[in-house]
Amino acid sequence: MKLHKIKECLDVQISDIAGSVYDDVNMSGSTFGNVNIAGCSFRNINMAGAMFDDANMSGWKVNDVNLSGLKIAKANLQGACISDSRLDGMKINGILVTDLLAAYEQANPKQKPLANPNP
Repeated sequence: MKLHKIKECLDVQISDIAGSVYDDVNMSGSTFGNVNIAGCSFRNINMAGAMFDDANMSGWKVNDVNLSGLKIAKANLQGACISDSRLDGMKINGILVTDLLAAYEQANPKQKPLANPNP
């Protein structure tokens, strides 16, 4: 089924639309619940103001993104890696990450910075 230049809401329920392609589509204000998007690719996407609740994002790879103002709470970040990123203003439990890194480097002056095991 092809939809082109349609301006109405779709109500899709209990459907298998695997392999679908969405290009130049306005989905602002849409709600997604109990949706499997495992293995999907997203490029040039505006997700400003989006909210994720009870989401499995394990194995995500994020590159060249603007995450300014991002709020993460009650998250499992086990094994997460952040590299080659601007960290000014970023806080973990209210502590500036730049201060944490400076304290680490001061306490371990001869050690090289931690390498990213998954570039």
